[in-house]
Amino acid sequence: MGGVIVPQFISNTDSEAAAEIEGEVVSVGRGDIVIDIASAGNLSYSVQENLAFDMAGTVEEVMVEVGDSVAEGEVLARLDSSEWDDQLQTKENSLLQAQISLKNAEIAYDEAVNPYTEEEIEDVEDQLHQAISQLNYSLRHGPESSVLQDQQTVYQLQQQLDEMEEGGDPDDIEIKGMQLELAQAQLENALTDLSEALDSSLEVIAPFAGFITQVNVSGGDEVLKGTVAVQIADPSRFEVELLVNETDIYDVRIGAEATVKVDAIDTLSLPATVTYIAPTAVIQSGVVSYEVTVEAESLDTIREQQQEALAERQAAMEEALASGELPERLQEAVAQGQMTQEQAEAMVSQFQQMDAPALEPIPALIPEDLELKEGLSVTASILIEEALDVVLVPNQAITYRGPEAYVQVVTMLTDETTTFEERLVETGLSDWQYTEVTAGLSEGEQVITSEVSGTGTASTSPEGFQRPQGGMIVPGMGGGPPPQ
Repeated sequence: MGGVIVPQFISNTDSEAAAEIEGEVVSVGRGDIVIDIASAGNLSYSVQENLAFDMAGTVEEVMVEVGDSVAEGEVLARLDSSEWDDQLQTKENSLLQAQISLKNAEIAYDEAVNPYTEEEIEDVEDQLHQAISQLNYSLRHGPESSVLQDQQTVYQLQQQLDEMEEGGDPDDIEIKGMQLELAQAQLENALTDLSEALDSSLEVIAPFAGFITQVNVSGGDEVLKGTVAVQIADPSRFEVELLVNETDIYDVRIGAEATVKVDAIDTLSLPATVTYIAPTAVIQSGVVSYEVTVEAESLDTIREQQQEALAERQAAMEEALASGELPERLQEAVAQGQMTQEQAEAMVSQFQQMDAPALEPIPALIPEDLELKEGLSVTASILIEEALDVVLVPNQAITYRGPEAYVQVVTMLTDETTTFEERLVETGLSDWQYTEVTAGLSEGEQVITSEVSGTGTASTSPEGFQRPQGGMIVPGMGGGPPPQ
């Protein structure tokens, strides 16, 4: 709707009349609304890799079995080295032959482009000069027969020199050029093959610490290049594949926050992130869904974060105790009425009189020996939207008239009568139970959760409503305005 709403007050009667209501009177409080999409799935390893041989050969030894834990860089399988030596020698011979072929192709091309040497061309030039000199002499002193013969000699030498300076035959040059290109390509391939062979390893090595989930070969097996020897997984990294229906998929984004709860461990809730959204649908019995992958944060990372947070909390408490001030947790307990100021101060004094200079470390919330397993049933919740520490009212307290929202605000409440006034409010996020009020209503005011029906007695709810802990999108149970 936008803008700031100025509260409007509309009295139900011209005077302060009593009204009878059929619903409840609740106090307006603050709370959180969390809209998420929940779906069930199973844990699977998010980091899992097939490890293959770099070359063909005979398997000499396999060092691991399914279920073995391995360290990063550990050798898992090895090929027979004798075959590798033969293959390497063959590739080196191929490179040498390619180098010889290229040299011969270069010589042949040079000869085709210029089949005559400079010395041969200079020799013909000298002969031509001598023939011209002889012709000039015959023209002055010799008989006519000598002149004709000398002219013929000059013509032949000039023609020979022209051909020598023009170079080789174009067709022959083209053929020799293609042969040269082919020889160059063969040399490059031979160099690449040898380089790859030298970079290849006879061994299959673990790229990270993990455990073996598959072993596909055994000693003595003949394998090809690229044959998968073993499969390794990181036991600390897990993901969940979910199915999200077509009505909710447009609310899901890559990188969205999520939570993964393990069914077998009630207290375990893992932060997670959406890492993949399938572009194509899965259609089952006419229901259209899309696969979404959620990756959970590792237990080791969570433990480290918890330890850091607990260490900071402990240091702050020790500092507060040393200064005589109430720690933040005790201040919150006093503010919430869980203990008196005197009780909190007495507790601080007791801590200060302890012999130990510091409090005992608070244990991490996740036990060190706890490990997740592939296949565990989980429930993943993908966060869509949230509103934290906001003014909330039950959905039943809001009446919509077109785009406008109204609540009945109690102005006077007695054992027998309730006086109210209708107020225009601005609403925000809604879940299936509560609606955020962004303007027009304040914390502590009381509202009616149903329409007024007349004068008489109203029922009340002394506890108001509970602070919501989260929401779930349930079709047909939204808290927003009804469809127009």
